[in-house]
Amino acid sequence: MDAGAPSKTATVISVDEQFRSIVGSDHVRPAISTDSVAGVQPKLVVVPGNETELAEILRVSNDAGLAVVPCGGGTKLGWGNPPARADLILSTARLNRIVEHVWADLTVTVEAGCTIEKLQEVLARHGQRLALDPLWPDKATIGGVLSTNDSGALRLRFGALRDLIIGVTLALPDGTLASSGGKVVKNVAGYDLPKLATGALGTLGVITRAVFRLHPLPRKTRTFAISVSDVEQTQHFIHVVQDSKLAHTSLQSEFSGQAPPISHILFEGTEAGLDAQEKQLRTLGGSARVLEAPPSVWSARQEVWTLTDPENRVIAKISILPANLGQTMELLQRTAHANHLRWRALVYATGIGCLRLEALPEALRDTLQSLRRDLERQGGSLVALHRSEKVPVFDVWGNAGDTLPLMKAIKHQLDPRNTLNPGRFVGGI
Repeated sequence: MDAGAPSKTATVISVDEQFRSIVGSDHVRPAISTDSVAGVQPKLVVVPGNETELAEILRVSNDAGLAVVPCGGGTKLGWGNPPARADLILSTARLNRIVEHVWADLTVTVEAGCTIEKLQEVLARHGQRLALDPLWPDKATIGGVLSTNDSGALRLRFGALRDLIIGVTLALPDGTLASSGGKVVKNVAGYDLPKLATGALGTLGVITRAVFRLHPLPRKTRTFAISVSDVEQTQHFIHVVQDSKLAHTSLQSEFSGQAPPISHILFEGTEAGLDAQEKQLRTLGGSARVLEAPPSVWSARQEVWTLTDPENRVIAKISILPANLGQTMELLQRTAHANHLRWRALVYATGIGCLRLEALPEALRDTLQSLRRDLERQGGSLVALHRSEKVPVFDVWGNAGDTLPLMKAIKHQLDPRNTLNPGRFVGGI
């Protein structure tokens, strides 16, 4: 540091009064240990009351050279690499309104701090839903779910978040409120902001509101569990179902080193339609055991995330070619056996799933690196979403491929001072 140059702490203190003048003193506080982001301790937490205040806080922070970490419900704040810097937590907790529900057009405009559960409760009053099933919906917010691109088994029928979002407003580091799609306030020429912001981990701008397309709530639902003896039979069953005329909404399979695989399938529709689907399913299942199951089986992903011993666990998002499901699960079984690991995997019919590994930290790092190499050779990927700080240094993202230069160019265009979540995303973005 140059002689006489202000320290980072001094800079934070100097802008504290500016923050208080913008949002009020009650909404600025010192950060505490529970505000830590992947082991990095910020200095302040600021909670603006609307998107104009949020944009102004972001502008002041950017001008002062502070590193800003956007935060919603905090359920996925540990995802990604540890930040290179973290001076300020910028919370969207007070941006929690449902701005407009045009039920006749099946659209909704909602602020980023609104929880998924609150939104779904309001939509259900008109027989509608956002066809999305992220983790921890009672705490997870719209902005956080979009930033992490978190979706579950419903993706098979209704598509990914990028298929559901039709408009977004972002606060950019220079204080601009930019919108694209849906109800336009101001366009940023050349960028499809809804798709660009989804999955960007808050590195390009802070999402303040979003517009979604909606779907009707189903009249009836029915879930079935399909038990087979091994991975090969599971692979065969999934291929048969996917090649059939079954109108299923979700299809997932669970694997572990302790129990035979089991698959679950969800149907939605009328009573008569469900009866017809069940009859066809039982015919297609052949010798497999088909039983009706409770809706609670669709919370299996949250069970994978249950962290009774977080220091000796890694939880990863995996993506594979659906045709490689059997091959991948056999690879996991061999790897786990060779390294004395416990494991559990949940894989959707789309080829996306989550994997939990349990072992000593050093063994976890080596196993993850080996698995990632094998999956990438097959056209897949592995992203380590949760890892203990005791696990040796490990890039959570893996190979970004030939898209990294373009991603860095967009980051530089929208956030040239590297203000937002520095170092947390792919390639150190």
